[in-house]
Amino acid sequence: MKNSRLTNEAETTTLIIKNMVCDRCIKVVKEELLKLKADVRSIKLGEVVIAGSIKNLPVERIKNVLVENGFELIEDRKAKTIEQIKLVILKLVREEKDANDLLMNYSDYIVKKLNMDYHYLSTLFSSVENITIEQYIILQKIERAKELLKYGELTLSEIAYKLGYSSVQHLSNQFRKVTGLTASQFKSLTENTRKSLDKVELT
Repeated sequence: MKNSRLTNEAETTTLIIKNMVCDRCIKVVKEELLKLKADVRSIKLGEVVIAGSIKNLPVERIKNVLVENGFELIEDRKAKTIEQIKLVILKLVREEKDANDLLMNYSDYIVKKLNMDYHYLSTLFSSVENITIEQYIILQKIERAKELLKYGELTLSEIAYKLGYSSVQHLSNQFRKVTGLTASQFKSLTENTRKSLDKVELT
């Protein structure tokens, strides 16, 4: 009887999973896949590599368990590409970057990671998401800035540098456009209120 874990398979299948945005997501997805006896070779935000070909995997069971935990298996080719764009941006914004990445334009960085034409990626993204890649990057940077402001461990100057802004003023201007508050006002708000941030409504 064939071992269901497929441990000796040289072939692998890469699954693209929507809504994996944190380390806890990785932990949950890995645990659920192991329960299905999948041989997980590697796992990172939005992507899981499993031993064996797709035809030998319990795809429907995988889909169901992902949905039960708030995730989604992406199968459409264009949808996969869009999700990969989002993941590249998410990692660049949220993870530590080396000096070369900081100096590289976002468009060049995305092309470098996906090895696809940027015009195609930009057009596809805009047609499906109804915002440009550039706008999506700004939204992710502001969300990250809000988290860093909440932690209170970095100054505005340090946050601006960490997120690739040319100045605190540049960060604050974008922050105001998205949230209705400057970064300084938001920082002051988080320091002087006991109200949890998830209940603070920004206009």
